[in-house]
Amino acid sequence: QVQLVESGGDLVQPGGSLRLSCAASGSIFSIYPMGWYRQAPGKQRELVAFISSGGTTTYATSVKGRFTISRDNAKNTMYLQMNSLKPEDTAVYYCKLHGIGSWGQGTQVTVSS
Repeated sequence: QVQLVESGGDLVQPGGSLRLSCAASGSIFSIYPMGWYRQAPGKQRELVAFISSGGTTTYATSVKGRFTISRDNAKNTMYLQMNSLKPEDTAVYYCKLHGIGSWGQGTQVTVSS
């Protein structure tokens, strides 16, 4: 069973930056696509960014141009670089290993002055 552990969430001011990490156990990390999702209070979980096993990326319209998803298969780690953060980006951020359907426990991102 693959375990995912997110880290990097924090309190940041509007306009600031954060980098989230998602570390995966096991040796099958590289063959599956992965995604970053977020869930704000009272809202449904939504896909923020997606990366294929080959590195092709897609983004939600709300984060396009501000967020960058990447992966380092040698380190079994996926990243989400978040720039120009807005209060509406406040949420718990989760990573997901598609194909297997494993989720991490989430990391809190709060954007507030």
